[in-house]
Amino acid sequence: MIDRRTHPGRGRRRTLVGLLTATALAMIAGAVVPALASSATTLKDLAEAKGKEIGFALDPNRLSESAYRNIADTEFNLVVAENAMKWDATEPARGSFNWNGADQVANYATSGGKKLYGHTLVWHSQLPGWVSNLSSPAELRTAMVDHISAVAGRYRGRVTAWDVVNEAFNDDGSRRSSVFQQRLGNGYIEEAFRAARAADPTAKLCINDYSTDGINNKSTAIYSLVQDFKARGVPIDCVGFQAHLIVGQVPANMQQNLQRFADLGVDVRITELDIRMQTPADATKLANQAADYRRVFQVCLAVARCAGVTVWGITDRYSWVPGTFPGQGAALIWDDNYQRKPAYDAVTEALGGIVTPTPTPTVTSPTTPPPVGGCRVSYTPNTWNTGFTANVTVANLGTTTVNGWILTFGFTAGQQVTSGWNATVTQSGGQVTAQNMSWNGTIPPNGSQSFGFQGTHSGTNPSPTSYALNGNPCTIG
Repeated sequence: MIDRRTHPGRGRRRTLVGLLTATALAMIAGAVVPALASSATTLKDLAEAKGKEIGFALDPNRLSESAYRNIADTEFNLVVAENAMKWDATEPARGSFNWNGADQVANYATSGGKKLYGHTLVWHSQLPGWVSNLSSPAELRTAMVDHISAVAGRYRGRVTAWDVVNEAFNDDGSRRSSVFQQRLGNGYIEEAFRAARAADPTAKLCINDYSTDGINNKSTAIYSLVQDFKARGVPIDCVGFQAHLIVGQVPANMQQNLQRFADLGVDVRITELDIRMQTPADATKLANQAADYRRVFQVCLAVARCAGVTVWGITDRYSWVPGTFPGQGAALIWDDNYQRKPAYDAVTEALGGIVTPTPTPTVTSPTTPPPVGGCRVSYTPNTWNTGFTANVTVANLGTTTVNGWILTFGFTAGQQVTSGWNATVTQSGGQVTAQNMSWNGTIPPNGSQSFGFQGTHSGTNPSPTSYALNGNPCTIG
């Protein structure tokens, strides 16, 4: 999933994988970072031998890149759409469906013999504005059930499991004040699960959330919900733990937490794994990250009802992390240049594979640098009652072409983005990230690109006061 969250984690694990500790050296400029390279056996082969799924989040627009496609084809046995099956992508206008991206993901899974994981049917984010504007509870309920019926129904029999409801709880265990919670009350989650079961009786139905990897107020609230659903016969089959983690912060009680859910009679899944660090990466950070990846896979292997682990992307090049957490990144197991990182070999070892020492290339900077010479952002809002739209123009003032752009900025008055156009616009807390579409990623010198979004506010709607393009501060004008 793209965006959008903070994951403080609880507990720390700093013990390094033995082999990694022995081989990881301090990085200096230009040095080669020793790492472990796996044998010819792929992660998919190793996971299948353990009876587990290993998945990745797919952006179908990247399949034209040979390195991306080769890893996707060979290393995974499960695929989930990063964004293509979300509500804004599949039903941008009421009753008007766009299946292009979702069908690409589904057809890729089928043609490659991979399981297809559905993400997500009901979520407060990446939600079209028309849904949020349904003030009648009856209309919103009908829209929700119709959406579930259409999307889950289209892929009936093809999806192994669905994230039926995503991110429904706050960190303190209370219900998130989404449009669904506000207008439909606590019962909307049950209604969504019953609608999903009717639409696809064979798919397993999951509730999915972040910051639930350890035992805390949020995970306990979900535990109580599952306990209640099981007692009353409400269809629920699995719980997803997103596991957007920070190096050194894999919860010490993660296995205990997953096991208590499994003991309720549901499957558990690690659904969106990445482990970020302060950048730039160095040998010590990469070794610590590898140890954490190894630990997460060991947790899943130790819990019989853990269906598997899905990493949220393939390469650091396209990770959502740097755009949401400035100064952090390098969160996946392949680097910007599709080179395996120590984490890859730690996962290999955790799954029972054999690794042998070999050098890997030096960590390099991202392939999409900030524009040389600067950038300028124009922000034009149109505000009414508790809603607003904004048109944003990003100008390249530099002398080099920008190939691929991510613009970040912050809201200070609780504004919430509900939908966007000409960019993928996501939000985590007050931080907003806008990323180019496949067709407007180039900004030539003295050129510009524009996008827009719709949002809500609670009475005040001040404009952002700072912007960064690919991490580089922009002027406002």
